[in-house]
Amino acid sequence: MNERRVLVPGEAAQLPALTRFLREFWSAAGLPAAEALCFELALEELFTNVVRHGAPGGPPPAVELSLALAGPRLTMTLADDGPAFDPLALPQPDVGAALEDRPVGGLGVFLVRQMMDTVSYRRAGPRNELCLTKRVAAAAAGASGADFA
Repeated sequence: MNERRVLVPGEAAQLPALTRFLREFWSAAGLPAAEALCFELALEELFTNVVRHGAPGGPPPAVELSLALAGPRLTMTLADDGPAFDPLALPQPDVGAALEDRPVGGLGVFLVRQMMDTVSYRRAGPRNELCLTKRVAAAAAGASGADFA
């Protein structure tokens, strides 16, 4: 298994560093660049939620991003030490409703769930852990996987 992790403060300015970490992992594992987009979008959505909601009135939570490739499955886990919050417990948005009838929020987590094979949440001691798993194609022979835009 190929696994890496990084720890950052839950501050918006850290998103580029986390995206770079994901891209470097992706490239080093030789995964096809075209399949990285759903992980980048999920990372941006979930990390932004932690930044916005993870520290009401206090210091930013510590956020750990871990990536683990086991065979054809990549697991991305985003853990933080903010207040307990299970985004998967929120009601599913009514995507068929007219825009003016929809409440604000909730669509990002819905999209993350649609892009991934599995998404799970657990509270592990003082940490929220959101785990996303998706089957990814093996890199073509000789491909570097480094063709990111």
